[in-house]
Amino acid sequence: MTFDPTTLSQSWPAPTNPRPIVTFGAGSIVGDAHFPAYRKGGMSIAGLYDPNAEKAKALADTWGVTACASVEEAVSVENAIFDLATPPNAHAAVLKQLPDGAAVLIQKPMGNNLAEATEILQICREKNLKAAVNFQLRFAPMMLALKDAISKGLLGEVVDFEAHLVLDTPWSLWAFLKGLPRIEIAMHSIHYLDLIRQVLGDPKGVHAKSIGHPSHDMAQTRTTAILDYGDTVRCALSINHDHKFGRRHQACDFHVTGTEGAAYLKLGVNLNYPHGEPDILEIYPKGGDGWVPVPLDGSWFPDAFTGRMANLQRFAAGEDAELISSVEDAWNTMALVEAAYASSAAPATPLERKP
Repeated sequence: MTFDPTTLSQSWPAPTNPRPIVTFGAGSIVGDAHFPAYRKGGMSIAGLYDPNAEKAKALADTWGVTACASVEEAVSVENAIFDLATPPNAHAAVLKQLPDGAAVLIQKPMGNNLAEATEILQICREKNLKAAVNFQLRFAPMMLALKDAISKGLLGEVVDFEAHLVLDTPWSLWAFLKGLPRIEIAMHSIHYLDLIRQVLGDPKGVHAKSIGHPSHDMAQTRTTAILDYGDTVRCALSINHDHKFGRRHQACDFHVTGTEGAAYLKLGVNLNYPHGEPDILEIYPKGGDGWVPVPLDGSWFPDAFTGRMANLQRFAAGEDAELISSVEDAWNTMALVEAAYASSAAPATPLERKP
């Protein structure tokens, strides 16, 4: 049978009756991804709050939305979906002020560490919040298509997953990162670890080393990690955000290999960020005789954010049975992140000394 790449699912169904969205936080990610995604998905933005009132008003005016004067005003919007585009150390305080039973999307990471993630989980349980974490890479068109291809058996059994990133990432765009003790894994590669969990399940453990670079004072910007899935599946990540030598040899690639087929993905948004390049997905299908490009209908930014919010909206309305990346599931991604940092801090196996 000839493989037809246009049959792969690339989008999440839209909510029938989308509820208004109230966003907390006025950082660059809101204007670059959240608001464009919600508008593209036909979802209304009812309000925006940020402690920096001037910053909130400027972004609100740009998008023609209401800048709320206080948290109290923001949480008073009836029947709202709350969108926390806040730094990790601010999540818990905002969650405590939401109405019981509210639907909320929490920006990743789910706190700065596993202890904070556990506090957030307990708050969500106590308030009966319909809460998901914004691991939106799962909803990127290329990743939805990859998941569909795997579920249809086009790759056979996945036995190899490799992430290879050689980038020049402009960390200065995110001022709140300066001085944080955890950056690369907690703020960036967490997306890949979460996606790997969706594809391969939870690993038995992780070996990792995450370090900085002599050219700046960011805590970590380079990571190597191996996820332990036993003796059949190999999973490795090689991440370097400090390759400042031109585009030619930079890369942002995933190689997903099965027993009967394979997939190649390019995550274009990370190349020449924030302008980015087109995403790429190619599949060598079971029984095929070559690589087949998959025409993509959209990209990680902003389309994944549309799908992420659509799932929360539909779950809150009873249209989706499963809340993807719920706080219950996202806690497990945070546990993987915590294990990676613990591994990075542990000593390596020493070499024997020559007798």
